[in-house]
Amino acid sequence: MQEENTEHKKLRIAAVGDIHVQEQDAGKWTDFFRQVSEEADVLLLCGDLTDTGRESEAEVLAEELKACSIPVLAVLGNHDYDHDQVKKLRKVFAPTNLKLLDGDFTVIEHVGFAGVKGFGGGFDRYMLGMFGEQLNKDFVQEAVTEALKLDAALSQIDSEHGDLKKIALLHYSPIQATIEGEPEAIHPFLGCSRLEEPLNRRNVLAAFHGHAHVGTLEGETSTGVKVFNVSKPVLQKSDYEKPFFLFEV
Repeated sequence: MQEENTEHKKLRIAAVGDIHVQEQDAGKWTDFFRQVSEEADVLLLCGDLTDTGRESEAEVLAEELKACSIPVLAVLGNHDYDHDQVKKLRKVFAPTNLKLLDGDFTVIEHVGFAGVKGFGGGFDRYMLGMFGEQLNKDFVQEAVTEALKLDAALSQIDSEHGDLKKIALLHYSPIQATIEGEPEAIHPFLGCSRLEEPLNRRNVLAAFHGHAHVGTLEGETSTGVKVFNVSKPVLQKSDYEKPFFLFEV
């Protein structure tokens, strides 16, 4: 009797962050989306999809996405919140092939993808604590909430699809290594170690983020989870051969 082949075909994951689509960008991204559709099976957009969070910018991106024939998973970034039009952005993206993740997950083939925006707060022993003025506590609570959302999404993948590899999609960084290169004074606003805890606890294979435009391409958590800063400027600075990062699972 011939044994069943249980090996999965490799899933090709393309990832990029901080594309900052503007109103005048009509036609600018068509070739990008065509290329990524030919070379990958899924595209991850790691926040700052728009330049200033305007509905009109999202409409341009939605039109450009028509050139993309693969699934697109995304999280929002801080720029997407700038004009307080997140509900409008979600409505614009709803009929496209772009799925926004915010504390939830989706499964593509043998990989589960969980996503949150994340937040700042600093790293390791310099991480901001829940102390002092209410505004300070609110800042810390936002990071805690984002970390809990990520953990819940990863936990749900485990409970519903225990055999899947897990990928995390973020905007803010979960580790300090991938923001190195940015001025040290702004590190607390580029990510938070609270986001690292769910990655380690849930045995995530890799995490992708953006936000730190002059950060470092690659790092890892304290337990060896691979973390990639795929901000578009970082890929360009690193002389990466493609306009998106490729990772196979």
